[in-house]
Amino acid sequence: LFDGVYPFYPQQRKVFVFDVSTIIVIVVFLTFACSFLLIIPGIRGRARIYWTLRVLLSLIVGVVIVVVQFTGDWETGWVKANTSYKSFSRALVNVDIGLHVGLAGVNVTLMGNPVNQVNETIDYNEHFAWSFNADYDQSYSEGLERGLPSPILYVAEKFTTQSPCSMHRQYRISSHYASATLWVAFCTWLISNILFSMPVLVYGGYMLLVTGAFMIFSLLSFSTVKNSLMCPIQFGTAVLHTGYGGSFWLMLVIGLLCFVAGITVVALHYFNLDLLKTFFDLHEDKAEEYQEMTEVYVNPHFVNKGL
Repeated sequence: LFDGVYPFYPQQRKVFVFDVSTIIVIVVFLTFACSFLLIIPGIRGRARIYWTLRVLLSLIVGVVIVVVQFTGDWETGWVKANTSYKSFSRALVNVDIGLHVGLAGVNVTLMGNPVNQVNETIDYNEHFAWSFNADYDQSYSEGLERGLPSPILYVAEKFTTQSPCSMHRQYRISSHYASATLWVAFCTWLISNILFSMPVLVYGGYMLLVTGAFMIFSLLSFSTVKNSLMCPIQFGTAVLHTGYGGSFWLMLVIGLLCFVAGITVVALHYFNLDLLKTFFDLHEDKAEEYQEMTEVYVNPHFVNKGL
């Protein structure tokens, strides 16, 4: 080991779906959820159910908007192939090759069937970043220097700036616009929560619609890469085909949920305002109005007269 890591891997490998940033975001939102669950017994009556639904749904929307910024499964694909393992070698290996595209870069996974072949353990997962503070070509050059297996380098080369496929520019620009619109959606989500805490519920509903719209815009931005011709990623007769991954579909579901919630709030504001105020615990209970009168005195003179 060299400073606690393997000498050919000066940096820790990045998991293709979850990484440290994702775990931190999930822990932060779980802390908020647990804190609310501790105070929920202090809310009496039916309002306890309404508060629980509102807070949990809001936290789910917020955590999804932030987490998908760091996940690596917006677009995924797998292929099983018999291919060469190293350059200048005729030895063939049977492997599963995976491509996982995120907003911050791509992960290339290589797993042998079985794992131990040609006297080596074939189990790789390499991350190549294209975010603003990262240089994709530099990451690819470092992979060449480390002597990564040929299948990983072949897939990663498709996304370099020098590649005639132009996939780097397509994916990088679409991912950056998708990430920017998601951060705008996160800001509008915060504004909607502030408005819902004030007696301006209809404007909170409008901001939920804006949040859903920006989430859909991020999906449209990322999906623009499908409109251009893609270079085939081929290993002999096997071709690696990709499709939308879990983060893409999760974002679509949460975006539609924001639309449904926003439309429901706006509709209730115009057609059943009392029900909306009851759900947000803003409805004035008549019983509470009379709590100020601790004692009631009746004049017997008026009672005797039947008045």
